[in-house]
Amino acid sequence: MPASFFRWFTVDHVWLTIGFLGQALFAARFILQWFKSEMAGRSVIPISFWYCSTAGGAVMLAYAIYRADPVFITGQATGLIVYSRNLFLIFRERAQLRAAAAGPGEPAA
Repeated sequence: MPASFFRWFTVDHVWLTIGFLGQALFAARFILQWFKSEMAGRSVIPISFWYCSTAGGAVMLAYAIYRADPVFITGQATGLIVYSRNLFLIFRERAQLRAAAAGPGEPAA
C-alpha cells in the first residue's frame, strides 16, 4: 500500500469510518421498514427495525462519546433506551404467546 494511505489512516479517520458505519446501520432500519411495509401492503415495523436501531444507535453512541459531544451522546443514549425497551416488549409478548399456545401445565417451547 502506498505510504500516503498510512498517513491518511489516522485514529480520527478510523472513528469517522465507525461513525459512517453507525449511520449506515441506522439508515438501514428505514429501508427495511419500507420494504416490509411494501410487502405487507400496510405500514409495519419488523423486529429487524429495532435491531438496526439498537446496533446503529450503539455505534453512533460510541462515536458521539469519542467526539465528546454531550448533545449527540444524550440523543443516542436516550434512543438506545427506547430501542431496547421495544425489543424487550417484543420478546416478552412472544414468550407469553408461546406459553398460551402450550396450554396449562405444558412447558413452553
